Amino acid sequence: MKEFDWNLIKSFVSVAETGSLSAAARRLAASQPTLGRHIAELEQALGVTLFRRGRRGYELTEAGSTLYERGKAVSEQANAFSLLALGSVEAIEGTVRIAASEVVAACVLPEMTARLGEEEPGFEVEIVASNQVENLLRRDADIAIRMVRPAQNELVARKVTDIALCICAAKSYLDRGGRPSRPSDLADHPLVGFDRSDEIIRGFTAFGIPVSRSNFRFRTDNQIVLWEAVRAGNGIGIGQEPLADRDPQLEKLLPEVPLPVLPVWLAMHRDVRTSMRIRRVADFLHEELKRYSAGAGSAPNSAR
Repeated sequence: MKEFDWNLIKSFVSVAETGSLSAAARRLAASQPTLGRHIAELEQALGVTLFRRGRRGYELTEAGSTLYERGKAVSEQANAFSLLALGSVEAIEGTVRIAASEVVAACVLPEMTARLGEEEPGFEVEIVASNQVENLLRRDADIAIRMVRPAQNELVARKVTDIALCICAAKSYLDRGGRPSRPSDLADHPLVGFDRSDEIIRGFTAFGIPVSRSNFRFRTDNQIVLWEAVRAGNGIGIGQEPLADRDPQLEKLLPEVPLPVLPVWLAMHRDVRTSMRIRRVADFLHEELKRYSAGAGSAPNSAR
């Protein structure tokens, strides 16, 4: 093989680790046909079959397993090179990719990035809306906003602030269903919460509020859907206090319930912290998130 496209190795490693073209495409922000073509080209160039295609997805053949470890090492070295190169870039322009939870990505970041665009018109912003911890080592994102401190040694994280939570409901629901006057009254109202997680149930139980899964008449694991369900009047739920404060459709309830806070961390790879572009955005987000948690964000907004 006279010339070699290293993107083929990157695609091969990603498919091997995720087990499917669709998952690998999401990881690499590429299309499934592109990844399929990369795998076919690599197999043809090497003269071996790398994967068994079956109903369970893509499984490595013996030859594929042998090449995977080498391919992974090459891919990691290429990523390291990219990170070092990015860290040396001094221009205050270009693309910055930010990972954040669904609620922060949809309800908080857009107003912040709009202000960033006014201050830095040369920036392009990409948002990864996910509640999973993005792999900053593989450049899934340049900066991550997380509610837990990242554990990887290669990452630099700084605590930004704590976001208060509150019990709240739509005024439209409270006008027809009544307002709970004490925590135990929550058991008499339809609640909005998670489907597969019992985190809220355990928390309420610990506070002496007797609720079970059946009390949660609206259940979802998508945070955006959950928040919109509260806003639409499906029942009483829990949300970020700054979001509830600026939404005229909502009313906060039972402030005496001692809800936990959400710690907010900003994380990035050590090798890109010297990039002026990424440092500029990280510093901007640091201040904006502090303002948001303190209730000094934008004016009330009926959409969020």
